[in-house]
Amino acid sequence: MSPDATDAAPAAPLTVRPLDTSTWPAFAALVEANNGVWGGCWCMGFHVKVGKGRSAEQNRAEKQERVREGRTHAALVFRGAECVGWCQFGPPEELPEIKSRRKYEQGLAEPPDWRITCFFTGKGLRKSGVAHAALGGALAEIARLGGGTVEGYPEETDDRTVSGSFLHTGPMAVFESHGFTRTRPVSPHRWVVTRTVRPA
Repeated sequence: MSPDATDAAPAAPLTVRPLDTSTWPAFAALVEANNGVWGGCWCMGFHVKVGKGRSAEQNRAEKQERVREGRTHAALVFRGAECVGWCQFGPPEELPEIKSRRKYEQGLAEPPDWRITCFFTGKGLRKSGVAHAALGGALAEIARLGGGTVEGYPEETDDRTVSGSFLHTGPMAVFESHGFTRTRPVSPHRWVVTRTVRPA
């Protein structure tokens, strides 16, 4: 008799590893399985402007070069050997291309030490804890790298349904569950949120 669903092996627990040359193949496999992510961005959109004139191939090559040179940071979420999502972070000079820049700069008193800029979760895995694990991993890595003030720019979704493509900067609930507080709005539904991370 075939085993039923209750006999199936439990899913492997989520683990987090930094993006580096050893994890690049798993990261690249997830991006390639998702059309380069948002039409070929390859998670370059906060490093440089990725509009017209830039191909997915160029974004891929530049992302890989940044990985080799240690000029890009991400917390990759794994289920077993498979990368299932990530959270990108880095200092402002590494990730200068933030959204709603004019409104953001109007209220900026002092730049943060770190930015949490974007999230991605593989198909069929939303609401399975990937974003929570990714943000926790990013904060742990920031602590290891010396800590400091951290900003995020999540979308507030409490009173509306939002497509996953609009949540690339992360949902508010995930940030608040990790101790971030709302600082100021930068668009009708997006906020600057902040917290301080102590060095590990």
